[in-house]
Amino acid sequence: MMMRREETGEAEGGSVPGEAAGPVGQLKHEEAFERAWTEPGNTRIELPPVDINTTLARSYRTNEPLRFTRTMLWDMEVKKAFRPDLYIPSVVTQGSSHYWNRQKSADGAESFVRCSRQRLWLEPSEQGLVLEQVYLNPARQRVTFIGAAALPGRDGKPLRAGDGQPLFHVEHSAGGSELRPLNLWRIVYLTDGPRQELIERFVPAKDVWLREFVEIYIRRDLKIELTRREPHG
Repeated sequence: MMMRREETGEAEGGSVPGEAAGPVGQLKHEEAFERAWTEPGNTRIELPPVDINTTLARSYRTNEPLRFTRTMLWDMEVKKAFRPDLYIPSVVTQGSSHYWNRQKSADGAESFVRCSRQRLWLEPSEQGLVLEQVYLNPARQRVTFIGAAALPGRDGKPLRAGDGQPLFHVEHSAGGSELRPLNLWRIVYLTDGPRQELIERFVPAKDVWLREFVEIYIRRDLKIELTRREPHG
């Protein structure tokens, strides 16, 4: 099933740090996510927390000692929010991610609008335009992504997301303590009833590895070589 419209050209031209072009609809991102999460008809998925350092010690070799911190995990989440094509290349097409309407509040929170070409969850051979309203909450070390069917592009012209899958909202968080960080992740699809095929898409066969974006951050940003050990059993 193909996405309906793919108008990334209207949002192209990259992104300008510090750019502000008015409030993003005054959306309360975290409240919108919680409303969707508690709606009985929606499809909710929460992955088990990943203990970064335990997983590193059990499943990887590094070329130098690494004690991953919650500060590092939050730094990764912020970078990934702006450039998902760099940190989740298995899902987001390289070079397709753009953001605009970036705004920062006095407490350090930020919001912006993002578009990218992403693989469909149930049909990964197909791609389409995904529109998201993003909120970075450094106090809670949480990033909230609210999916949208349509949004004004960077130039004010309308953009429409594809309709090959239900709209979805995502929440990424850094939990745990500074020396024992936990990678937290929730997604909710806006459906008219829970859909088991979507839930099954996120059930890992054997969850022994760090998530893709953490591996990439260690190699790309920390400049540490990371090698997977052969799994036991």
